Amino acid sequence: MKFTKALATFCGVLFAAAATAPAAVAADFDFPSRPLQIVVPYGPGGVVDVVSRIVVDKMAAALGQAVVVQNRPGGNANIGPSLVAQAQPDGYTLLASSTATVINPYTERNPGFGHDSFVPIARIAQSPNLIVVPASLEVATLADFVALAKARPGLATPVTGPGSSQAVARAMFAKSADIELLNVAYKGGVSFITDLLAGRLAMSVSPVNVVGRLVQEGKLVALANTAEQRSPLMPEVPTLIEAGYPEATSVSWFGLHAPAGTPAAALDRIALAVKAATSDPEVVEKIKALGAEVAYLDKPGFEKFIAGERSRAEKYAAVIKGAAQQ
Repeated sequence: MKFTKALATFCGVLFAAAATAPAAVAADFDFPSRPLQIVVPYGPGGVVDVVSRIVVDKMAAALGQAVVVQNRPGGNANIGPSLVAQAQPDGYTLLASSTATVINPYTERNPGFGHDSFVPIARIAQSPNLIVVPASLEVATLADFVALAKARPGLATPVTGPGSSQAVARAMFAKSADIELLNVAYKGGVSFITDLLAGRLAMSVSPVNVVGRLVQEGKLVALANTAEQRSPLMPEVPTLIEAGYPEATSVSWFGLHAPAGTPAAALDRIALAVKAATSDPEVVEKIKALGAEVAYLDKPGFEKFIAGERSRAEKYAAVIKGAAQQ
């Protein structure tokens, strides 16, 4: 009798578990069930912020939930990533990632996050950088500039922050070309333009959206594109690879990362939403108007891209460390 009662009790528990299991499994894939937030580690109006805001509406439509942009600037773009690294890995808090996300753990003593803090979701866009000189310098090619820099060591170039693709390209180009440049610190991404146009700076590595119009007006001369391929935005400008400096390639990119441990199902849903957003003609045109290009990569493709960025960042960190010790 006791055995029969115990068996009935066990079977009752088993049936109850079986009845609730499908609901639990469904809950695991019921993502998203509330709004998502994308943390931008820069202030409003910057390229990372604007790109994020361009895609959120289309992402929201694909996900069926609102996607909200939260600006958390400061700390050389470290505060935002630090907050995301500490967030619940549930897919509802994401990082608007960029070059600094990869570089800062190599160049900062304590950025508040590491490479293991996040998992890549998808790349959204990229923006090529141009090596430009003032028209008054009367330099027509990159080879001409290298010859001039060797003859006149210490030509001035602006530096607006160590954690940028521009900083990587500038430092790696100088090392590859065996030239000595004088780095002049500026606050903000465009504050140096007046000095560059006046000839007080001899060269700059800058995004197309910052200097492209000035090149078209003939005030600056574009010597090279730092990306691996020519840009459809300025197809006439050769790449650093074509010029013989493959180690110096670097591009500004914009993507999404999530805290480590975020469920794969959530990552896949978000990546598909990014793909839907970046396939929209309106989004493509808005990003193009920024001087950037839609450059979607899914999770595997983005992971491979990030691995290459980390390798480049390691080399860059070694270069700037060596320069500091000289």
